[in-house]
Amino acid sequence: MRFQALMLTIARIRLASSCGLKWRLASSYTSSGTWPSRTSVTASVSASTARSRSLAPLPRQAPPPRDQPAARPVLSTRGAAMAGAAWIGDERWQDHPHAFQLGMPDIEQFPWRLWARALGQRVRPGLAALPGERDPAGYLPLRAAIAAHLGMARGVRCTPEQVVVVAGAQAGFDLASRLLLDPGDPVWFEDPGYLGARAALLGAGARPLPVPVDGGGLDVDTGQRLQPTARAVYVTPSHQFPLGVTMSVHRRLALPAWARRAGAFVLEDDYDSEFRYVGQPPPALQGLDDSGRVIYLGTFSKVLFPALRVGYLVVPPDLVGAFSAACRFTGAQVPLLEQAALADFMTTGDFGRHVRRMRALYAQRGAALVRAIRLQAGDLLEVRSAHAGLHLVGWLPPGVDDRAAAERAAAAGIEAHPLSGFAMEPVRRGALLLGYAPIGEAEIADGARELAGALRRLRR
Repeated sequence: MRFQALMLTIARIRLASSCGLKWRLASSYTSSGTWPSRTSVTASVSASTARSRSLAPLPRQAPPPRDQPAARPVLSTRGAAMAGAAWIGDERWQDHPHAFQLGMPDIEQFPWRLWARALGQRVRPGLAALPGERDPAGYLPLRAAIAAHLGMARGVRCTPEQVVVVAGAQAGFDLASRLLLDPGDPVWFEDPGYLGARAALLGAGARPLPVPVDGGGLDVDTGQRLQPTARAVYVTPSHQFPLGVTMSVHRRLALPAWARRAGAFVLEDDYDSEFRYVGQPPPALQGLDDSGRVIYLGTFSKVLFPALRVGYLVVPPDLVGAFSAACRFTGAQVPLLEQAALADFMTTGDFGRHVRRMRALYAQRGAALVRAIRLQAGDLLEVRSAHAGLHLVGWLPPGVDDRAAAERAAAAGIEAHPLSGFAMEPVRRGALLLGYAPIGEAEIADGARELAGALRRLRR
């Protein structure tokens, strides 16, 4: 009987413990050496449980209403695509010109006194001398100066009215994407290609389709096999970014012909055509187009200085009204003072003289980088002569991870972006992009030596 009482007591202690009570077995044993009765244990448990509930009642949570809507995402689908788009920005490289900064001109060589004079001449008479109700497509004298420059230097056929001035190339990508594309529209995209243009397409809800680039530029035949009815194509035919190749004549003719048949648009990004060091630059696709399917984009960021934030589009005549109206309701417009000063800078000849001087300087620096890489890292990087642009492609040995190589270079204080960072599909061979425009030949030599040391440490 005593054993049964003991087992019953233990069972009730366990029951009490499940109600949040703390028990000691010894406290259930009476001073007379006998176990308490079943009735006394039950009464004790009931009293203790009641005290526990009176002291610390458990909160009761009401069930959520059945008609409560589910939480909505903060960003739209297009907003999330833009926020998550790949980019090459890195705070480590924002302080001063260095080896091998990508996409930057040498702003110390810019004729700041001439630019200050152009601004001053516009400010001195008073801003009231400028037109009050400005055209949303831009200051007409500047548009005329741009049209004249493009016609002579790039073979672009347009009137001043077809030029739309925007706040940098990125604003031009965004404006064209939003006006010409619907969500879900497929767009041929150079792979590898420029990340800023890809982000603008994603922001418009379009679907960039990777089309491979070879020695002749974007592979038009592959694009037609992948998506023959694409709505548009983004291309850098004169100096492909980032590989630096020039589109072949055959493909230059085939691409506008496909666009005409498919009712598609060609977004031609001519970002650094002023800087070609061997021979004459090939004419722009826009000059070969007879069907009004090419939207031509250009910028002054590379040729003058990035902080100016002035770009432009050349649009077909039947789209001038739509682009002008869209500029009125977006942040694409450029302050009128800078537009007027830039128009004067171009018409006085200062722009042309600056371009010719920088073309000669960058050609020397590109050649210096080729020599330095071949001397310091000829067994680690394969580079070809710089025929155009502001950067070189340094090809790594097969099998070397270009992202790991870029991290090693960064640890040594050298900026070298991996080619794979610009690609949508895996690259067949890794490479590093090396800018040479903003630094002198001595810094180029020092940078090549540091880069070679970093790459040799990677091979260990």
